[in-house]
Amino acid sequence: MMKEGLSLLCKTGNGLAHAFVKLEVREKELTDITLIQNFIHLRYVDLSDNLIRDLSPLSSLNHLLWLKVDNNKLTSAGMDELLYLQSASFANNQIKDTNGINHPRLASLNLKGNEIEKVTGLDPEILSNLHTLELRGNNLKSTTGFDLPKLKNLYLAQNSLTYLEGLTELGQLTTLHLRDNQLETLDGFSEDMKSLQYLNLRGNAISQIQELTKLLVLPMLRALVLLDNPCSEEGDYRIEVLVQLPRLERLDKDFFEEDERAEAEDIRQRRKEEELELEREREQEKEQEVSHMRECCVWQQWSNDRDQGALIFVVSA
Repeated sequence: MMKEGLSLLCKTGNGLAHAFVKLEVREKELTDITLIQNFIHLRYVDLSDNLIRDLSPLSSLNHLLWLKVDNNKLTSAGMDELLYLQSASFANNQIKDTNGINHPRLASLNLKGNEIEKVTGLDPEILSNLHTLELRGNNLKSTTGFDLPKLKNLYLAQNSLTYLEGLTELGQLTTLHLRDNQLETLDGFSEDMKSLQYLNLRGNAISQIQELTKLLVLPMLRALVLLDNPCSEEGDYRIEVLVQLPRLERLDKDFFEEDERAEAEDIRQRRKEEELELEREREQEKEQEVSHMRECCVWQQWSNDRDQGALIFVVSA
């Protein structure tokens, strides 16, 4: 099986010899990959759709750049450090945590379809090059543990999230995918998330359009997906979203037209004028209350003085 899966003949380090650097062995019901330790020049390895439980033999592959072990029986993605590994995919296994992932050049990590409840052990100093993290279809209940300085794409769809926290350090994040969770509010965003451009909230439980005002702290947000939320069932849904988020360019699958922008601006201006008028009325009511209180004080003082004068008159008499 190993020989049949080898391909891509390349020069080795000294340039005087050649070796196969790619291995693809899929759907072979493999349980033991010990033999792979002999192929130290491998750079690309695909062992998907097997029955593998142990990845320790991969530790000898010091030149490994790309690894895919989807659809196996793994319970952990932890391995010894692989200095040059840049892309790793462990999708659809039985992995329960994110500990032991410590490859300094890792740029893309796929842990989709596992059993992870909380992200732990992702060291921001070691994983300083990680820009894409896929955690779709796990059992996540918290969004803590993502303090990764270079992270640009974070996929958390199809989990069990009810609120957001711990995302404020993601200053370079451009894409956040939260589809099919249980979010009711939009607390947890911060002005420090200054690069976020695309936010997918489809299939959550957001019922109030006013929750969108909490996204005003995201200066670069241009695309938002809100389909299959209760708030998307309102008749003036698109216009109301644009009223709340004037910088938005696309809602769900469609870009905003100029006439929609004009209508939203008119509504926004009218509401602003109504708020100013309401504020003036409140100020007038407040002034009237103060004036009334002053009149009451003057009357009370006059009444007290009158009663005091009558008492003095009686005593003198």
